[in-house]
Amino acid sequence: MRPSQEAEYREFVASNMASLRRFGYLVCGDWHRAEDAVQTVFVKLYTDWNKAQRRAIGPYSRRMVVNALHDIHRRGWFRRERTKEAVPDVAPPLPTDDSDERIVLLDALAKLPVRRRATLVLRYWEDHTVEETAQIMGCSVSTVKSQTAKALRTLRELLPDPVHEHLEGVPS
Repeated sequence: MRPSQEAEYREFVASNMASLRRFGYLVCGDWHRAEDAVQTVFVKLYTDWNKAQRRAIGPYSRRMVVNALHDIHRRGWFRRERTKEAVPDVAPPLPTDDSDERIVLLDALAKLPVRRRATLVLRYWEDHTVEETAQIMGCSVSTVKSQTAKALRTLRELLPDPVHEHLEGVPS
């Protein structure tokens, strides 16, 4: 990699690490798995930075995070970990505007399959259009619509009434 490309790559990593980690956390519900997925993405981007630059790097990197999380989940490595007496690090706190409803919503979101979670996060957390979400997810617009509808239906079933009322304004 040329020095100018190295600088571009470093700038991309520095400016996108936090948002990709947050995106990964919202998709999988686990800071450590999100961090592993993002690190995997950064390694893959580094090895093929020329190809990555020819793409819309923001959506492309988010799709890579979803794919990495899907691969991690499929491998099941986190189920084989051995626990230790002391936890070496602490997960970053959620933003300070947390409420009980937000925690309940995040717990319900964690029960959804990875692709449905990713669709909801892209559509309603990151405010992407259906078309942008389809591009990021690498699927059709109709798939995004059906995954969103199924995910919202499941969330409505999982959430208690006070939180459920906030989803009433969200179209199915």
